[in-house]
Amino acid sequence: MSMIRLIPAALVATLALAGAAVAQDDRCSVPMSDWQPREAVRKMAEAQGWKVARIKIDDGCYEIHGFDAKGRRMDVEINPATLQILHSEFEDDEDQDHRRGDGHGKPEGGED
Repeated sequence: MSMIRLIPAALVATLALAGAAVAQDDRCSVPMSDWQPREAVRKMAEAQGWKVARIKIDDGCYEIHGFDAKGRRMDVEINPATLQILHSEFEDDEDQDHRRGDGHGKPEGGED
């Protein structure tokens, strides 16, 4: 394959990867005026049976650090406007991919 054909293919691959990275960073690009207060985040977490150790802001999302109803250490990323669960990690998920929630504390397509 000639060098001339490789350059456009490499450019397309680079742009596709860059677009995916930008899309990942934009999932919490919500104006501050549309954010739910931290107390709403805490109430949502407690309704799930979670014990909240800390609520912080990371990359435009709320991030909850604490323990789930089973006592597992967890980190959960929350959309600040809708309080939808965007990403969750639990202490025993080391061998699994990071899971996206259904917005109600349960992974999509199955039980926790």
